[in-house]
Amino acid sequence: MHAFCAGDHVMLGGVRIEHTQALAAHSDGDVALHALCDALLGAAALGDIGRHFPPSDPQWAGVDSRELLRKTDIMLKHAGWEVSNADITLVCEQPKISAHAKQMQTNIAEDLGLNPEDISIKATTTEGLGFCGRGEGITALAIVLIKSW
Repeated sequence: MHAFCAGDHVMLGGVRIEHTQALAAHSDGDVALHALCDALLGAAALGDIGRHFPPSDPQWAGVDSRELLRKTDIMLKHAGWEVSNADITLVCEQPKISAHAKQMQTNIAEDLGLNPEDISIKATTTEGLGFCGRGEGITALAIVLIKSW
């Protein structure tokens, strides 16, 4: 999850979405791709995104999270794994996701060498409850299937 901060857009699934705020992060703050990287790394028992792309390392400052995703995919391949599919859920009140979901699918599929049909993007709200419900930020959850090769 990432909290909102001052800004005029958010990056989600590699898509720039105009918004009244941005997401606070060391990189571009793409919470969807960060959750996906974590799910991929975890499924392959390779640690987590913070281990491989630590916020203390200046080389990752402001980085495009699609680059992180592509690097994560390379790590999996070097470990003998490949991605079969991914399911990402964004939890937020705003911005609305449905108009951008298809482009997110396309971006992620391109970065992982998959078909867009292998990527699921969906969103939900918390009906005004909690961190996301109060409009303080966005949470993303990702589930992946990987296979050895």
